[in-house]
Amino acid sequence: MASLLRGVVAAAVLLSAVVHLELWAEGFNQLAVVGPAFLLNAIGGFVIGLAVLVWRHWIPVLLAVGFGLATLAAFVVSVTVGLFGLHEVLYGVPQTTAGIAEIAAVVFGVAVLVVERGAAVDGDHARGRDRYPDMGSAGSAGSAAATPAPPGSRSGAR
Repeated sequence: MASLLRGVVAAAVLLSAVVHLELWAEGFNQLAVVGPAFLLNAIGGFVIGLAVLVWRHWIPVLLAVGFGLATLAAFVVSVTVGLFGLHEVLYGVPQTTAGIAEIAAVVFGVAVLVVERGAAVDGDHARGRDRYPDMGSAGSAGSAAATPAPPGSRSGAR
């Protein structure tokens, strides 16, 4: 399930990046601040989208959620009060496509974080790491020696 969700998150971020790159190439590159911002958004989206796929860690997923939130926030500011001299319109194919993609990046990104955190907790439980919380659950080198032997077993002498 987590792999499927990661694929959706990556696709959403990559789609938003493509929309921003296309808009940059179609004329936004002529705008002083917004043009470079669109190009950076596209590059960042490509990097984050690929990282979500290849790095099985929570960091790229969190970056994808942040990417979606930040890009949506910039769009809302641009539509309502303007952003660096640009007053964007609310509706249009690029706006709708990017907006849906960014909402999906946030929603499914949070879902990935929840599912993967749940799997990690379940894995710790299955390995018995939650039985002795004071000994740490990070699996340190000395934890095996400090773990008490089960009742009725012989530890040490043969």
